[in-house]
Amino acid sequence: MKARSNFKTYGADRHLSFCILLFFVVSVLPSHGQIDTTGKGLVSLVDTTGQELTGQNDTTNKALNNQLDTTDQELQDEKTPKRYLSLFEEEDLLEVSLRFDVSKFLKKAERDQTFDGIMTMHFSETDSLESKVTLKYRGNSRFERCRYPPKRVTFKKPIYEVSDSGRIKSMKLVNQCQQGSAYGDYVIKEYLVYKLYNVLTDTSYRARLISLNFIDSENKRKNITQYGILIEPERLIEKRLNILEVKNKSLTQRQMYPSMIDKLAIFNYMVSNWDWSVPGQHNVSVFMSSNPELASQGIPIPFDFDLTGVVNANYAIPLPALGLKTNRDRMFAGICRTREEYHDELMEFLDKKDEFYSVITDFPYLSNTEKRDITLFLDQFFDQLDKPRSFDNLIDYFLANCKDLN
Repeated sequence: MKARSNFKTYGADRHLSFCILLFFVVSVLPSHGQIDTTGKGLVSLVDTTGQELTGQNDTTNKALNNQLDTTDQELQDEKTPKRYLSLFEEEDLLEVSLRFDVSKFLKKAERDQTFDGIMTMHFSETDSLESKVTLKYRGNSRFERCRYPPKRVTFKKPIYEVSDSGRIKSMKLVNQCQQGSAYGDYVIKEYLVYKLYNVLTDTSYRARLISLNFIDSENKRKNITQYGILIEPERLIEKRLNILEVKNKSLTQRQMYPSMIDKLAIFNYMVSNWDWSVPGQHNVSVFMSSNPELASQGIPIPFDFDLTGVVNANYAIPLPALGLKTNRDRMFAGICRTREEYHDELMEFLDKKDEFYSVITDFPYLSNTEKRDITLFLDQFFDQLDKPRSFDNLIDYFLANCKDLN
C-alpha cells in the first residue's frame, strides 16, 4: 500500500507541476506572435537574429498538453511496481542480455525499423529481470559507420528506478561500433566522459556500464558479448532535478543559463568534443525548470561523446569545415563572455582537477596504458591553467574564437 501511495503522489505532483507550467506558458508568454521584452517570459522565443520563433506558443502548449495526457494515462494503466531497480545509483558492471533477430538488425535495411526482443538484466547469479522490449536504431554517424549501431530500447511494460526516481519506459543503449578490444575501450572511455561531466555538475546524464550479450533469436549467429552503456532516460532526469525537457531546435546558447552553457562549452573544449550544437539540439538536450519563476532560460545537458578526443576513436574524423586536423585538436565553440566570466568558470575546472583525474585512474575496467593516454591528454588542458600567463592565453583564445550571439 505504501508503494502504491508513493506512486499516486508522484503522479499527482507531476500533474500539478505540468498544470502550473502550462498556466505560466499561456499567461506569461506573449500572444499573437509578439516578442516578450519584459525578461520574464521564455527567452527561447527569440532566435539569434531577434526574429520571432513562429508557432512557439502552440508548440509548447501542445507538448505540455501531451505530457499531461501521458501522465494521466500512466496513472490509469500502471499497477504497483513489482520491484525497484538501481540502474543509475550503482556503478558496478551490470550484465545484460538482448535476445532478438540479430541478423536482420545488422542488415540495416530501413532506418526506422523496429525489432521485438527480450532484455534480461542479470543482477546476480540468482537474481534477474526479464522484459519484453522493442529496439530501434538511434544515432546519426554511428548508424552509417558502425556494424552494430546504438539503439533505443522501449519496454513493453515499464520498469522502475529507485522509488523516488520514477518510471522507465525507454532508454538509450550505446554498444560497441564493431567487435574487438579497441572498440570495447572506446565504449569504456565514452562512459568515462559521462562520469567526468558528473564531477562537474549533477545536471548531467548518469550512465551505467554494462557487459552486453547479443543472442540471436533465430539461432543463425553465435552469441556476441560487448561493452555497452545505458543512458539515464530524460524522464528520470526530469524527476531527479525537477525540470522538464524542451524540444525546440531553434534555441541557441544565448537562451541557456549562462553558467550552465559555459561549463558545457569549456568541458567540451577540455575533452575535445566538436560534435555538439544547441541549435538543432545536436547531442545536447535542453530542459527548463518546472518552477515558473525559474523557467526563463534553458538548461543544456550534453550526451554522445564517442567522437571526443578522450575516446580517440579511429572513426572520429572532424568535418573539414572545422579546420581540425585530428579529433584531438581542441576547439572552443562557446558563447562570448567577459574575461572575468571565463576566468571564474576555468577556476572551477581547476578546483576539480583531482576529482577529474580520479575518475580515470581509479577505474577498474581500463588498462593502465589507456588511462595514461587519457591523463596525458587532460594534462594538455590543465597545464594551461597552472601558470598565470598560459591561463591568460587560454582566455585570449576563448575571446578570439567564441560565438558572438549578443
